[in-house]
Amino acid sequence: MEKLRDPATGCEWDRAQTWATIAPYTIEEAYEVADAIARNDAGDLKDELGDLLLQVVFHSRIAEEAGVFAFDDVATAIADKMERRHPHIFAGAADSPGWESIKADERGRKAQSGALAGVASGLPALLRADKLQKRAARVGFDWPDASGPRAKIDEECAEVEAAEGDAIAEEIGDLLFATVNWARHLGVDAEAALRTANAKFERRFTAMEASGGEAFAAMDLSEKEAVWQAVKRRGG
Repeated sequence: MEKLRDPATGCEWDRAQTWATIAPYTIEEAYEVADAIARNDAGDLKDELGDLLLQVVFHSRIAEEAGVFAFDDVATAIADKMERRHPHIFAGAADSPGWESIKADERGRKAQSGALAGVASGLPALLRADKLQKRAARVGFDWPDASGPRAKIDEECAEVEAAEGDAIAEEIGDLLFATVNWARHLGVDAEAALRTANAKFERRFTAMEASGGEAFAAMDLSEKEAVWQAVKRRGG
């Protein structure tokens, strides 16, 4: 990466990149790692982990050029953190005070106050909603059971239907947030559940296209729905 970013002889594209411009690629590579795991493809996982590691190297090289930190500092920081968060393994403590307790103490040392401090804004929206809700629940702001968020969904649906103009998007957001809350109370990972639903839709739609052949696009909606139901009955 040092050679790729050499001002005189490096790659023009690599030289032009910043933390901000390559951040989307970093996120994309993390998802491709998750996809390889979901497909249980060890060969692809190896390759995707390499791509993700390259992103860490890339960010670190940009930082080194700016004189703020280098790759070795990144590796040292995570090693130190793992030791600090496992005192019962690395420091001879009788037991662990708990992962979340240690993380809360770290946030305190970083002057991050409040139960919601440190929940990364760049997380996927469903995942971030879940994390925000869990943080709020730790300080007692939560429904006692799943009936509360379930009723909230009906309330939010009514507000979506009553909304007009720009307010519709806001109310849809509230509805999605309430749905994540209900999923959390049911012990369901909303992000993983939606990922599964996406995969199921993709699988069924592809099978539906294959069943319809070249005539698929010209079918009316009722004909497409009939093919869709047939695919479902076949276990697609």
